[in-house]
Amino acid sequence: MIKFWNKRAKLGILTENLLLDKELEAIKKEIKTKIKRRFAGSLAIRMVDSGSCNACEAECNALANPYYDLERLGIYFVASPRHADVMLLSGVMTFNMTPHVKEAYAQIPEPKWVISMGDCPAMQAVFEKTYAINAPAENHLPITHHIEGCPPSPLEIMQGILEFLKKI
Repeated sequence: MIKFWNKRAKLGILTENLLLDKELEAIKKEIKTKIKRRFAGSLAIRMVDSGSCNACEAECNALANPYYDLERLGIYFVASPRHADVMLLSGVMTFNMTPHVKEAYAQIPEPKWVISMGDCPAMQAVFEKTYAINAPAENHLPITHHIEGCPPSPLEIMQGILEFLKKI
């Protein structure tokens, strides 16, 4: 056991990625200043799944962990569209979910924006156009920004949010 701890002390922490940490800190700082300026310090996001495999939602859940910690930056996921500033749309737009997504969008107070996330809303995913799919999402909602990836990593989602904040 002593050999293990001696080796561990010599090698240090191997799971850290210092370049990624520096990039993440720069992104966090810029997001925080833009949210403070544009949204008075608090950006409320309503996540809407329009028929996905839940991979994008799992990556968004990772944004709440202590490593990314979006709430510290002033970004909150809210349960009601009436409390949201932005709709974060994931999943291929299915025929059955289209009216519900439009209804959620209508309930968001003005000014409102839509960020689509993943390849599904842009119809770049593996799904073919069938009777059950009503995609792409831009045919039904005014998409302000699109975050690419299947699924996008938490870092890519944060970069996408930053690009969205620069755009508006």
